[in-house]
Amino acid sequence: MLRSLAFKLALLVPIILAADVNYTFNITNAQVSPDGFNRVGCIVNNQFPATLVQATKNDVLHIANNNFLNNPTMRNSNTIHWHGLFQFRTSSEDGPAFVNQCPIAPGHTYTYDIPLNGQAGTFWYHSHLESQYIDGLKGPLVIYDPDDPHKALYDVDDANTVITLSDWYHLPTSGIEETYLHGGHGNHEPIPDSGLINGVGRYKGGPSVPWARINVQAGKRYRFRLINISGYAHFTFGIQKHQLTVIEVDGISHEPFTVDQLDIFTAQRYSVVVSANQPVANYWIDAPMTLQHSSDNKNLDTDNVHAVLHYVGAPNADPSGKPPGPKGTLLQEYQLHPLDPPDVSGTPDHVFDLNFQRDSSGDDVFWEINGIKYEAPVMPTLNKIIFNGATQSADFGTAEHTLIIKQGDLIEVILHGSANGHVHPFHLHGHAFSVVQSQQGPRNEINPPQRDVVGVGAGGGTVVFRFRADNPGPWFLHCHIDWHLVAGLAVVFAEDPDAMRANQIIKPAWAELCDIYNALPDSQK
Repeated sequence: MLRSLAFKLALLVPIILAADVNYTFNITNAQVSPDGFNRVGCIVNNQFPATLVQATKNDVLHIANNNFLNNPTMRNSNTIHWHGLFQFRTSSEDGPAFVNQCPIAPGHTYTYDIPLNGQAGTFWYHSHLESQYIDGLKGPLVIYDPDDPHKALYDVDDANTVITLSDWYHLPTSGIEETYLHGGHGNHEPIPDSGLINGVGRYKGGPSVPWARINVQAGKRYRFRLINISGYAHFTFGIQKHQLTVIEVDGISHEPFTVDQLDIFTAQRYSVVVSANQPVANYWIDAPMTLQHSSDNKNLDTDNVHAVLHYVGAPNADPSGKPPGPKGTLLQEYQLHPLDPPDVSGTPDHVFDLNFQRDSSGDDVFWEINGIKYEAPVMPTLNKIIFNGATQSADFGTAEHTLIIKQGDLIEVILHGSANGHVHPFHLHGHAFSVVQSQQGPRNEINPPQRDVVGVGAGGGTVVFRFRADNPGPWFLHCHIDWHLVAGLAVVFAEDPDAMRANQIIKPAWAELCDIYNALPDSQK
């Protein structure tokens, strides 16, 4: 009888399938030529974009970072940020250098251990040490949900339906970062040489590298996972004669919404369902880039960013005619509504009014929030909280710009300032937030779009987002135009330092990172 009762009870308990998923990243200064120009990069497993990481929502990721970097023109240490993963109790694995960890020294290995805790969606990973990821240390990360609420809308969702968009530079970023920050001459942001789709592109005067090709079969529906892995550029994405039905935004399932084209800012992600419902042929995939002062680099053609949607049975050739460019209905962010919106209505417990601007002094350029340029400390924020007992804002240096928030509070962030012609893609680590006021459209506290990267407007407009402080950790909020981050456009939210000390999972190998890194000569950092 007891066995029978136990069996019946077991039927009532949901079975959670989980696995340990292991990856090895050998990070080297390999040669790459995604647009036909050969250069040394910062490369994972000799491929660019880097290795696609795939897992299921209750898995635990174990990713070994074997650092073999040794090029004197680039940073030799590294970190990796797992963009969009919440890192509940594992903020030590989040990756930003000098916020959540010290960098991993060359010749050393560190394994990131990340329980996914039921999170699913489209993510990516990248170095989070100065501007290093622009040299190639970046790749896609997809967490699948066997119970995806949208699975009836598509037939195919696999490695071949992941689409990365990237800008690409021919020169190592350390040198051009130094010129941008300290070189004067108007201090324009460095302009890339080309734009890439799935790691393939062309530059003016360069070879006609074959466009990336995405294969489809007539009559099937495809979930394309779009990821902007750029350091600067935003793209406008469309597919000739095909509509895009948005079902996911930055890892959050949203109500299906159909458009012809969409803007995707740096670090943003969208899942779109595309029906292969056109005659068997080849069709252009277009993703023109938007940057300020793009004419600074004569190699760049911002409109020449294409790939080919190839129907099985069509000729092995480019589509006929010139690429038309994205046309038709453009997605507006405020039109998006999550399937399961959190309650962010009412009066917030704490409001942070963050006003940003660009400034300069002599030949130097910097970006500030509320008059403070963020500068990374020597001891990472998390180490300072765990080991030194830092609890109040006064326990951190002014330039660390660390703001304390209480667990359980409803937080409102108001972002506005002098955009200098850019749309600034602001990213919050450790959370998804509700965009109660987008760049366009009405205010919405009932079912606003939910994401982790939001564009703050070129015209100096205001964006407002809210989130519940339910994940203790030090969480970076920063512009994801990497040139602006290295120039200081960031703050840190220290979410409940007491809870961090009580509940964070701290590994001995993580605690040793700073001693190893600090013992390095400057040439190896």
